[in-house]
Amino acid sequence: MMTYPLNVAGLRRDLPLCKLNDNLYIGAFVMFGDVELTVESARALLAKAPEYDYMITAEAKGIPLIHEMARQSGQNEYFIARKVPKLYMSGVFEAKVRSITTAKEQTLFLDTAEAEKIHGKRILIVDDVISTGESLHAVEELVHQAGGQIVGRMAVLAEGDAKDRDDIIFLEPLPLFKPDGTPID
Repeated sequence: MMTYPLNVAGLRRDLPLCKLNDNLYIGAFVMFGDVELTVESARALLAKAPEYDYMITAEAKGIPLIHEMARQSGQNEYFIARKVPKLYMSGVFEAKVRSITTAKEQTLFLDTAEAEKIHGKRILIVDDVISTGESLHAVEELVHQAGGQIVGRMAVLAEGDAKDRDDIIFLEPLPLFKPDGTPID
């Protein structure tokens, strides 16, 4: 299997390259189960974070990161834009998303009780990887519907052209790859 060596937050990881289509491969960056990577990435992102009241992420890959960021910062509450409404939700806001790693369109949901807390607050959006920006856009839409003020967009990695965006804060760029494993410039 082809891999890509990545140094992030002072750690090296070899990312497996996964076929997205006949012409494009992506580096599989998975924080689930990698405590050291999660802790160090959270620490590095918090050092760059603007002032905020609450953080939010999209389900599911950003959950360990946002949890660790909240733990390190002493914040007791954060929000997760869920892929399906949960029974405990008193009502929901929703936004559509189609990400690079998902085969079909999805909907993200935010509980109206959480939206009440977000209203008028400074919100930091956190994710593991920002690529096309579709998931980010859906979370932004939920925050706007809830009346929150987005003060920052952060990710561990900016994939492909996302590295050229000036509206996100990230730790490292992650290229896209040709079928032979060479990075696409």
